[in-house]
Amino acid sequence: MNRKITASCLCGSVGISCGMPAGPAAYCHCEDCRKCTGSAFNVSVPFQAETFRVTSGEIGSFAKTADSGNGLTRHFCRNCGSPLYTSSLRHPDVVYVKAGILDDPSNVQPAYQSWCQSKVGWATILPDLRSYEKDRR
Repeated sequence: MNRKITASCLCGSVGISCGMPAGPAAYCHCEDCRKCTGSAFNVSVPFQAETFRVTSGEIGSFAKTADSGNGLTRHFCRNCGSPLYTSSLRHPDVVYVKAGILDDPSNVQPAYQSWCQSKVGWATILPDLRSYEKDRR
């Protein structure tokens, strides 16, 4: 991911300039991520918060304490409801962008999966991918 990385919501009203990646993409199987995406897991890409910018549209948010004990805020498009990114009290320097909103997701290659103790039995990910029962710590 060396070129300009942009993202947008389903209706196109929210535009995002993601900035510089802060680490590899990852799958998360925790219940919070399943519920906020409406899918079997979440795929997110961490970006440096200092270079991340919402360039258009209205953002809504929902704050909650996750199973990890970490305070998280989920951000979404106020118009179409698309989940966009997550910010974390534990990692204020990073913004976790939902991989599905990237305008060019072809470079996303998750490096690991976390909260495997919560994964559903009907969704399969490459079996040789590094896996953690809870978070990566």
